[in-house]
Amino acid sequence: MGNSAYTPTQVMQRIIQAGEKRVLLPVWRCVLLGMLAGGFIAFGAATSSVAAHHISDVGTARVTAGTIFPVGLMMIILIGGELFTGDCLMVTGIWNKKYRVTEMIRVLAIVWISNLVGAVIVTALVSNSGIYAYSDGGLGAYLIKTAYGKCGIEPIRAFCSGILCNILVCAAVLMSNAARNVIGKIAAIFFPIMAFVVGGWEHCVANMFYIPAGIMAAANSEYVAKASEWYGLSARQIANQVNFGGFFSNIIPVTLGNIVGAMLFVALPLYLIHKDDITSEK
Repeated sequence: MGNSAYTPTQVMQRIIQAGEKRVLLPVWRCVLLGMLAGGFIAFGAATSSVAAHHISDVGTARVTAGTIFPVGLMMIILIGGELFTGDCLMVTGIWNKKYRVTEMIRVLAIVWISNLVGAVIVTALVSNSGIYAYSDGGLGAYLIKTAYGKCGIEPIRAFCSGILCNILVCAAVLMSNAARNVIGKIAAIFFPIMAFVVGGWEHCVANMFYIPAGIMAAANSEYVAKASEWYGLSARQIANQVNFGGFFSNIIPVTLGNIVGAMLFVALPLYLIHKDDITSEK
């Protein structure tokens, strides 16, 4: 591989070293980095929704959204931010005896909450920026429909979808760590994230935009009427499902699925493969 990329073993070492730095972060820095990451993901979700909202073919709409949504992780990797789903790879540092389980849980809890705060702030700004009125309220209706679908997913489906999503997100994080330059990092992020969007799988931080955005849109009767016209959703159906209860019914199993996807489906096999080389290169 020469100097064009870090080796897989070196990537795992870099992930462990990043975890060591996270557990030493002051809380206020961790909070700010988490808020930045939540906001960046919300930007990707908002702008990709604008691009896809008036495309009737599902495949074309998802490919269109998938070309834009990756900008969120690109900003996190290149500017800075702590994203809950990628930070779940910190479990490798526990197995390598670099820090304690309680230290990892503390970081992940702070980052999850901070991601939520950052995402909701950007969502509120987007809601008040006027873009929901695009296509005569069509974007507002689209966000209501998106939130309605997410709030109605059965827990087991949300959990499995969360696993699939974070396998790809963690692949993007690992691949970006393998790249030595900006162009390589952008390419490494783009394709796995595009794949998860096209697959339609569930990402807890992205849903911190999508569901609150739908709740905010549902407060406007014009967008509710448009959702009825475009998608056949009644005001009662929307009110019963697009709410805070619906948010938590989605976000809890999705978050658990994201954790399992990162820790058991990505971190564990890679650590077992490379642990002897990591140990020998300390």
